[in-house]
Amino acid sequence: MSQQATTSQLLAQASNALARGKFDLARQVLSQILAGNPGLVDAQSLYGIACLMGGDAIQATGFLRKVASQRPADANMQMYLGCALHDAGELDEALVHLRRACELAPGQASIWYNLGKALKQRGQLQDADRALRRALTLDERHLLARIGVADIATMQGDIPRAVAEYRHVLRLQPDRAEAWHGLANLKTEPLSPADVEQLRHAMRNPGIQPDMRVALGFSLYRALEDQRDYAGAFEALRRANADKRRFVKWDAAAEHARIDRIMEAFRVPLPAPADPGLGREVILIVSLPRSGSTLVEHILASHPDVEGANEIPDLPQVIEDESRRRGQPFPDWVALATADDWSRLGRDYLARTARWREKRPRFTDKELRNWSLVGAALAMLPGAKIVHCHRDPVETCFSCYRHLFRHGVHFSYDLDEMADHYRDYERLAGFWLTRYPGQVLDFPYEALLQQPEARIRRLLAFCDLPFDPACLEPHRTKREVLSTASAAQVREPIHGDTARSKPYLDLLQTLRDRLAR
Repeated sequence: MSQQATTSQLLAQASNALARGKFDLARQVLSQILAGNPGLVDAQSLYGIACLMGGDAIQATGFLRKVASQRPADANMQMYLGCALHDAGELDEALVHLRRACELAPGQASIWYNLGKALKQRGQLQDADRALRRALTLDERHLLARIGVADIATMQGDIPRAVAEYRHVLRLQPDRAEAWHGLANLKTEPLSPADVEQLRHAMRNPGIQPDMRVALGFSLYRALEDQRDYAGAFEALRRANADKRRFVKWDAAAEHARIDRIMEAFRVPLPAPADPGLGREVILIVSLPRSGSTLVEHILASHPDVEGANEIPDLPQVIEDESRRRGQPFPDWVALATADDWSRLGRDYLARTARWREKRPRFTDKELRNWSLVGAALAMLPGAKIVHCHRDPVETCFSCYRHLFRHGVHFSYDLDEMADHYRDYERLAGFWLTRYPGQVLDFPYEALLQQPEARIRRLLAFCDLPFDPACLEPHRTKREVLSTASAAQVREPIHGDTARSKPYLDLLQTLRDRLAR
């Protein structure tokens, strides 16, 4: 058999493996081809796609760049490269290639869908909505595009439209897990007994993918809770979390040690800042998930001087880039950083976030990873204000346990691990409050609900903002809230009782005991 025939057979074998979701097998076969013919474009493109589908976006980007440069008019290669860059966190460059793909193949629904998905991730919701609707115009049964439209309606506060779109998907495909999860995540729209039966029917499907079973399980919990079947709801939640925990990596001991190292690094005084006012535009809201940070941001974003940027990755990215440049993980290089180094990092952060100050002079950043970076943030941005949001420990842990997160938060799928992580968070938060008493505001969620006006006035004063009555009625503020889990809730008036653990107190006794220790 000729070399060409053998290569063709191997390419066909790799394509078949890709079609069956066997990404590792596809890469093995393609590696064999590329070992003998490293410049074969067809093998490079399939290898890049296999890496992308298998979750290795950085490796995928390298191969797909080569292919796209050789086939600049290939819309699919532009799309795949854009998707790889998106997954690798290079959102701006991703949009360039995805827009190019749309220009090359304007009649292909999948390309418009991927552009919409990237724009949604970037927070450009109006453009994302247009792209996703274009995909639906080309293929009205493109269910992921319709789910994306529903997600955007949720973020924009149009809850009736979101419900209608999710329900539209479920009429077409009653077991579609993403639609059920989006609908359940609204929390303001009750699910019915018929929904319970449909969810149970969907979960009995033996061919369901494991991640979809998890999403359905969290949705079933919500539906059963709406029927006040608390024992059944908790059992559904326990199973969904146990299933999810098997697919994520979480090393509690390593995280505990990381917190120790951060506290040790920032116990020593840092160099006096080169510019003490650098970062006065920034209000960082730090917290664990499900602790009221979205409401606090919504209050601040109701002020005419403040833009709410939602969860933006810029602060962790600046720290990660500096760690990569130094060849040391954070916080191991903190003791070596000079005042000029910190100032350089602060200016980098401000340059990355400049778009959030185009309309208003101040902005909020509520990225969930920022709570462990407070010391670095104040070294970089000594003029910044830090608002530390926290909630009752049991409510925080149970609220996280009730929620299926899109990314990260791997500590939340086991109540023992959740409790231990809460204690690590609590001791580091206490360290920051002691270390930086004038720059970090302690802001308990329950106190905000019980005394909204007094607490909001204190919040504004701490942030050096003049009082504005709009901040007392944040539910009237029209803005995009990118956290779909809280987007509907912040559109309701502030009210005093948001506790969710009461019906489950007996079932949460182990959690309560572990937190009490």
